[in-house]
Amino acid sequence: MPTTASVQAKIEIEDIKDGVVLLKNNSLRAVLMTTSINFALKSTEEQEAITYRYQEVLNSLDFPVQIVIVSRKFNVTEYLNFLEQKQKEQGNELLRIQITEYIDFIRGLTELANIMTQSFYVVVPFALIEKKETGLLEKVSAVFTSSSSSVKTEDFEQLKTQLWQRVSYLSAGLEGLGIKTAPLNNEELIELYYGLYNPEAKEKPRTDEVNKP
Repeated sequence: MPTTASVQAKIEIEDIKDGVVLLKNNSLRAVLMTTSINFALKSTEEQEAITYRYQEVLNSLDFPVQIVIVSRKFNVTEYLNFLEQKQKEQGNELLRIQITEYIDFIRGLTELANIMTQSFYVVVPFALIEKKETGLLEKVSAVFTSSSSSVKTEDFEQLKTQLWQRVSYLSAGLEGLGIKTAPLNNEELIELYYGLYNPEAKEKPRTDEVNKP
């Protein structure tokens, strides 16, 4: 049975703060959640325009990006419990019957089909050695020495500023394709990486939206 220390040693993340993932090699990552495009439903002309624009966006980047698609089984247990609680609180008999029928429908649907959710992300990097122009020897030396010391506060602020410049540029390019983006905050980053390191975790429906007036 692996210890907590041995598991943490295999995780590359050093810290998460200000919406930025700080890795143990002192490089930074920002993660953007994006919407998607139903490419197959577009006309031929629209598909060609999207493809050309996408090529333009990628060719304009002077930094690498990582596109991540997360598929997760949809866990409706808490959602059903939430509905059952609402059913008990409902004073209108007709609405109570409708909630019951809806609960039966959701339960039957999930038993028949393996419902999956997909989320789309773009990871934007920035490394400590990119902060200033250096020679090849200095860059190689930085790679071998950066992991032994943590990023200073002033360096982190400078790196974060340049990282968000990349994020803003990429977001603008994707918006031209009709793709909306939103950077993940600390809590969302922790939830994302927890799910990635725990593949058995299931996606849960949000019930907070139901409580909104």
